[in-house]
Amino acid sequence: MRAVAIASPGGPEVLEEREVEDLAAPGDGEVLLGVAAAGVNRTDTVQRQGGYPAPSGASPYPGVECSGSILALGANVHPRWAVGDQVCALLNGGGYAEKVVVPAALLLPVPEGVSLTDAAGLPEVACTVWSTVFMTSHLSPGESFLIHGGSSGIGTFAIQIAKHLGIKVFVTAGSEEKLAACAGLGADVCINYKTEEFVARIKEETNGKGVDVILDNVGGPYLQRNLDSLAVDGRLFIIGFMGGTVTEVNLQAMLARRLTIQVAGLRSRSLANKAQIVSEVEKNVWPAVASGKVKPVIYKTLPLSEAAEAHKLMESSSHIGKILLIP
Repeated sequence: MRAVAIASPGGPEVLEEREVEDLAAPGDGEVLLGVAAAGVNRTDTVQRQGGYPAPSGASPYPGVECSGSILALGANVHPRWAVGDQVCALLNGGGYAEKVVVPAALLLPVPEGVSLTDAAGLPEVACTVWSTVFMTSHLSPGESFLIHGGSSGIGTFAIQIAKHLGIKVFVTAGSEEKLAACAGLGADVCINYKTEEFVARIKEETNGKGVDVILDNVGGPYLQRNLDSLAVDGRLFIIGFMGGTVTEVNLQAMLARRLTIQVAGLRSRSLANKAQIVSEVEKNVWPAVASGKVKPVIYKTLPLSEAAEAHKLMESSSHIGKILLIP
């Protein structure tokens, strides 16, 4: 089969499409998928650079989400799944290929009204957002929510599901085009972080109160400002460190306003934990997607042979929504 390999840690140019050994038959509780499309994620770019190795036993090829059709079933797969079913899946790796083996517990049906290709852009963002701000930070109807990087794949999804659930949404982004896209998805307050101080704007918009939950992918440089932007009992969830991992912070605000900082990734979680997240996403998110309230926002679709171009685009941060690769 064809797959994209990482020749050595480095820039996008180290990604090479190759003929590789075909996959073994799916094992106990697993299925073999013929990949229709794979989502491109920051996880993949960090892995390519050598900073986020695949978990033990996972495919060495990048790609943590895909869509496709079931080609074969291993033993003890739940009877809901059959050969030929169109699905999307959360992966430990291996999505940048023509085929991938995945635990059946990490499969989701392609939602009604979504194409098989576009469905590849849903699993990672849906599972990340639902597991962090809803399952862990307990963001609830009537609360307020700040999303940094509102025009990213995660951001465009988070705006839609939060608005669907009756939450006031604030976003930051770095251009008027991106802010307009966020507003079009339902964001209530759109802040250009390059020209405006987001802490002051949030205080102004909330009468000094602050927001209830923040989803952050910047890390260190934003930590103090995020704490300053939270309301009493506010929760900050950090899912990335695009700005760095080290900073100095005054913890007084945490004590005075009973603030919580949470940090977690998705890929390193146990299979049981990820299966629980996938189940919760199907129950709580998929109906909103099927009804058209939440839609995958696809920026560009490229052939697998142009994986390097896809990574350059991802790292340029010029995109709005998801980038997909098609074998």
